[in-house]
Amino acid sequence: MPGDRGGAPQDAADESARREDGLLAVRAGEGDEEAFEELVRRHAPGLLRLATRLLGSRTEAEDAVQESFVSAWRKLPEFRRDARFSTWIHRIVTNRCLNVLRARRPAVDLEGVPEPQAPEHEASPARVAEGHAAVADLSRAMAGLSPEQRVCWVLRELNGLSYESIAESVGISPEAVRGRVFRARRYLTEAMAAWR
Repeated sequence: MPGDRGGAPQDAADESARREDGLLAVRAGEGDEEAFEELVRRHAPGLLRLATRLLGSRTEAEDAVQESFVSAWRKLPEFRRDARFSTWIHRIVTNRCLNVLRARRPAVDLEGVPEPQAPEHEASPARVAEGHAAVADLSRAMAGLSPEQRVCWVLRELNGLSYESIAESVGISPEAVRGRVFRARRYLTEAMAAWR
């Protein structure tokens, strides 16, 4: 990419992490609990952030990630050695979150997602109230999305994943991901029109 400096070292680091994850996954699939614990240490924080964004509840997110790792431990002997462990575990977590969203729909509460705090000198009562109102409106707007749209939108807009990565994680085509993200953006734009 023109003007992209330092991409090669990052690419090499990513490839190295992918290989290490692959070796750890193979060892874990053969019953090495320490290898699996290392995979959990590496991936749990990012997966917990993802699940919290998808579910809007830290408690439900922790449960979903824990259940996903239990499922992954059981399925590790089936793990394809040519696949990326990170993509595989993201797919397990995403599917678990989708199941939770489908089961509880339409109630979605984003209040559990921590809101960045403004510095004390800038946090007037009016700004705080406005921020709470915006979060409440966004929570209501996101409740109007289908679980599938919500997952694709969060993975794209909040996690910055490519359409291809989302497609692989969710198990649909990149074109279907684009459609879901487009419809989610359009719906949220209309629902949040008062905040423009």
